[in-house]
Amino acid sequence: MQTILLHPNDNVAIAHGPLKKGTLVHNLGGFELLNDVPALHKIAVTAIANGEVIRKFNQQIGIATADIQPGEHVHSHNCQAILTGEHTEEASSPAVAAKSAAPREPAQFMGYQRANGEVGTRNFIGIITTVNCSATVSHKIAQACNNQDLSGHWENVDGVVALSHKTGCGMRNAGDGYEALTRTINGYITHPNFGGILVIGLGCEVMQLSHVMAANGLEEGSLLRTLLIQESGGTAKTIARGLEMVREMLPVVNQAKRTPQPASKLKLALQC
Repeated sequence: MQTILLHPNDNVAIAHGPLKKGTLVHNLGGFELLNDVPALHKIAVTAIANGEVIRKFNQQIGIATADIQPGEHVHSHNCQAILTGEHTEEASSPAVAAKSAAPREPAQFMGYQRANGEVGTRNFIGIITTVNCSATVSHKIAQACNNQDLSGHWENVDGVVALSHKTGCGMRNAGDGYEALTRTINGYITHPNFGGILVIGLGCEVMQLSHVMAANGLEEGSLLRTLLIQESGGTAKTIARGLEMVREMLPVVNQAKRTPQPASKLKLALQC
């Protein structure tokens, strides 16, 4: 398909891809292009007189500033925008008619209201690492919880997610990198899609767990727990203790229910 006519009443079509001058447009009557036309630009499909309205989507999108022939590229050199108050036609388009329609009810979505006023679209338990050294432990805890504890028992919990990174140990304790990692960890800890959080550090790293908590004004509670591998007695004991902590959070996190929330509080995230 060379061109797309968006509405039968339109006098311009859209180039599906870049088209060369002289190209024969088969699907709109068989006229030749009078100019090179870039992809997604407009092409006149009928003769348009100087001063005549240009239509796309059956909407008035502009006024011709010169006579335009079929097959001619329609752009800023021969079309200008319609300013407010100019060129109102009696043949009102759907968009014009919509101006007089009754106002809509405010848009809403079903979300999880958090204690800090934020609203989540999901209800996960997050396991956040302060350092690369605690990555394996965190992923082991999340894997065990998802395999053993979430098999239909907690219908309002979307899962347990471990978020790890490759720094936090041998790094400077000041500067852009240190501040960026602190902000990133805080962003995950306070993200409204998490109903509960477990933060795990090693103990001797530069990015200290105590620094993360203090820098962001965070306090440990029933839904924000912390662990240090060196204080817990090693990998195996940390995994066991981490599982206990997550299992203690599960019934509390599961109490969250979706409720109607104003769309203005909706925050969308992309999983890349």
